[in-house]
Amino acid sequence: MAIFLYFAAFLTVALGIAHSYLGEKYILIRLFRRENLPKIFGDQEFTKRTLRFAWHITTVAWIGFAALLVHAGRADLTVPGTLRIVGVTAIVSGLFPLIFTRGRHLAWVVLFAIGGITLWCSTF
Repeated sequence: MAIFLYFAAFLTVALGIAHSYLGEKYILIRLFRRENLPKIFGDQEFTKRTLRFAWHITTVAWIGFAALLVHAGRADLTVPGTLRIVGVTAIVSGLFPLIFTRGRHLAWVVLFAIGGITLWCSTF
């Protein structure tokens, strides 16, 4: 069974990478050439940055899922281990809105809180 879970993890990571690369190349770049994007918080640049982080955060989540699959394949998926994976995934996800929008989109605050709480709970 482990080999199937490892293969599923591989496919999950591959899907995430393909999603980010192909989405950037064929959707986001073309979308950002448009002149009629909504102006969130007064400018289109914030809109573009928000769309970009929202697109790529999916890949981070899928990599987190892949980590869960790998640990399940090793038969060492424990509650604390699961919480650590979820916590790290949330914190890495929080870096995306923090960096891409320069902190203007406040999802990073919530994602860091989720990650911190989850990591803290993993120690019990």
